[in-house]
Amino acid sequence: MRTLVIGDIHGGLRALHQIMERAQVTEKDKLIFLGDYVDGWSQSPQVIDFLIELNIKNDCVFIRGNHDELLLYWLKDNKDNLMWYNHGGEATVLAYEKVSAETKRKHVEFLLELKDYYLDEQQRLFIHAGFTNMNGINFEYFPKLFYWDRTLWEMALALDENIHPSDVRYPKRLTLYNEIYIGHTPVTRINQTIPVNKACIWNVDTGAAFKGPLTIMDIDTKEYWQSEPLCNLYFDEKGRN
Repeated sequence: MRTLVIGDIHGGLRALHQIMERAQVTEKDKLIFLGDYVDGWSQSPQVIDFLIELNIKNDCVFIRGNHDELLLYWLKDNKDNLMWYNHGGEATVLAYEKVSAETKRKHVEFLLELKDYYLDEQQRLFIHAGFTNMNGINFEYFPKLFYWDRTLWEMALALDENIHPSDVRYPKRLTLYNEIYIGHTPVTRINQTIPVNKACIWNVDTGAAFKGPLTIMDIDTKEYWQSEPLCNLYFDEKGRN
């Protein structure tokens, strides 16, 4: 059995189908999704439908992303959020115009059950964005940071690679877990389109919301498979700006 981690999907069902096929995913594989299933491309409702069905066959872990929480607020309360609308939510709102009330109810249930994080037996942490408390996830004062924080990744990027983890100057947050898998901040910001490893962190958001591919990675072997860039799969759409 493999354990496979999947980066931010952002409504790109075609890319999700591609990586599942290219990685030859079977029902024996454990699948850990890092969140942001929606917003950007036009198939956000279909992505959630696919994940609900997938969970029947596979051992799946679904982490909460910030865009997933924003969709939940909209579905439950029907409140307009201009910032969300301008950062991928527009495509989602338009897509849900064709979705039945019963399907929306199922999607709300799915979104309510998402996990803030997942920690496995080997002290490998899976989280959408990060955490800020130097003592770890169990001591976080502001749980929303689990899916909004960027400081963990920014710190790893800025870290002097010559500083050993035993050095007093080494950031304590980077010593708490053997590995940390995140999404949220696309590696395209540093001109990459493949998973990037800094310190103990693996960033698997390869820019699917924009012009990058979607990625699935085997956490034991670090082998990964990618879709075509989503701007090619959805050539008649603009995606996120």
